[in-house]
Amino acid sequence: MRDRGSCSVMVCSYGYIIGTMLMSYWINGVGGSIHEYKSEAFIPRFNSFFFHGGSEGLYASKVLDTTDDKPLNGKSFIRFESITFRRTKEVASKQNEMQRSTGLVEAIIVEVKERDKIGGAYQNSNAICCTPALANDGSCKVGEVIIRQDPDNPGWPKRIQTSFEGKNEDAKMVLQAVEINKTGMYYLYFMFCDPQLKGTLISGRTVWRNPEGYLPGKMTPLMTFYGFMSLVYLVLGLLWFLWFVQYCKDTIQLHYHISAVIGLGMCEMTLWFFEYANLNATGSRPMGITLWAVTFSAFKKTVSRLLLLVVSMGYGVMRPTVGAITSKVLFFGVTYFVASEALELVEHLGNINDFSGNARVFLVLPVSVLDACFILWMFSSLSDTLEKLLIRRSMAKLALYRKFTNSLAVSVLFSVAWIGYELYFNASDPLSELWQRAWIIPAFWTMLAYILLVVICILWAPSNNATRYAYLEESGDDLDEEGISLSGNGVKVATELETKLERKERMAPIQLQQIMCLGWEKISRRASENDACLPSNHSIPHGSRSSPFSLIPPDCYV
Repeated sequence: MRDRGSCSVMVCSYGYIIGTMLMSYWINGVGGSIHEYKSEAFIPRFNSFFFHGGSEGLYASKVLDTTDDKPLNGKSFIRFESITFRRTKEVASKQNEMQRSTGLVEAIIVEVKERDKIGGAYQNSNAICCTPALANDGSCKVGEVIIRQDPDNPGWPKRIQTSFEGKNEDAKMVLQAVEINKTGMYYLYFMFCDPQLKGTLISGRTVWRNPEGYLPGKMTPLMTFYGFMSLVYLVLGLLWFLWFVQYCKDTIQLHYHISAVIGLGMCEMTLWFFEYANLNATGSRPMGITLWAVTFSAFKKTVSRLLLLVVSMGYGVMRPTVGAITSKVLFFGVTYFVASEALELVEHLGNINDFSGNARVFLVLPVSVLDACFILWMFSSLSDTLEKLLIRRSMAKLALYRKFTNSLAVSVLFSVAWIGYELYFNASDPLSELWQRAWIIPAFWTMLAYILLVVICILWAPSNNATRYAYLEESGDDLDEEGISLSGNGVKVATELETKLERKERMAPIQLQQIMCLGWEKISRRASENDACLPSNHSIPHGSRSSPFSLIPPDCYV
């Protein structure tokens, strides 16, 4: 069994390495607020063809004094850089070389709340491009996207046109930046209406910037949150270190595992903070920092779940090792790490859009299934552990595990409630109109994991009595650990323990004396019976006949 488990772990490890290599190959670069397009195709929709260029939450520009050193200070914008449209050779060869405009491509920037101003919906039409029938009232031009201007915000939705000239295959968009003066979720679409341009490809990139940096609006609060969590983990680590050093002689193996989880959490939060800070400053995500942050996050999640699982099984308290199911625990850990790593890679590598994709939904499924299996396994193990403690009448350990079980039950209830809220949030906000509140969803899971870690640190804190809770072989000593707390809080430890020990020390000599007296009494009775069996004429020296209790030591009469 152990060999099979080791082989399974090795297979999963090699699978993860190969999968990571394929994922790195598939994701050519690590984007950010810089959206890159590499020969992307347009998709037909109604009577138009469109390409989704990106979507992000942007805050309005701030009125700040700009300098030559910081010309972008306080500015929020979308900048078009090196945007090139390439049509097919067959279409280009059919055009008139002397004609100035032989094809039109439009870049449309729209705030999500004004999406109804794109297309002919206001005229009860599904058309996106203007038709001769719709052009009769003069509200649009044939061959262009229908846009109804907002009277309260002139010039919006924004339209930028680029035309093909003569028989040229390429049309380059003018380098320009569109300043954002209203906070909202903005969508960028590249569209054309001419069916002859079917097969056109787009290349280049757009740069999206908020007033404080390149970090997307949905992620901006997370940088502050990760910085705060780094400090919180640092405080917990310092307190645990002081606790650990104070009772270093009474630590158990479980304390080292808790220390490892605290260290991983501290590194994870610090890496995410620096990764977000770098993205905010440069607009791109370095592959190295992102991979480290993603790997630490997946590894910390895995180790945290394994810690909860082995504690639920009674590791270090009821048993010295996990036992025969070690291979199953390791297999679960490796599987969860691979699934979590794949999900994190898809979420954080590549261009960042504040619009959720279908790939994430596909990868969330195995992680959700593994989490459900983990919860069932954990509570099943807790039930077995509580039953064993109750049978052994280990009341202090039983009380400790009941507190632990209650804490896990409360966390699971909160998790289920939050999952329901998250499903409702995503279902009711498909276009990310509530992007300014979306950061709370990932922040909740990070905070819940931290609170559970704090609970475990409190329940299994190092103390003078910690070793009393370590696994011990069964012995004949009737002094159980009843009334002894691992943390030494709220239980009468010293007085009860000393009373029991003193009572045993006082009772030991008395019990030994009673045993010796019983032995002497039996010997004396047998001697008297032997005397009674002697003949009456048998001469016995005077004073040598024993009385029934003559052999019993004088102390036994006390």
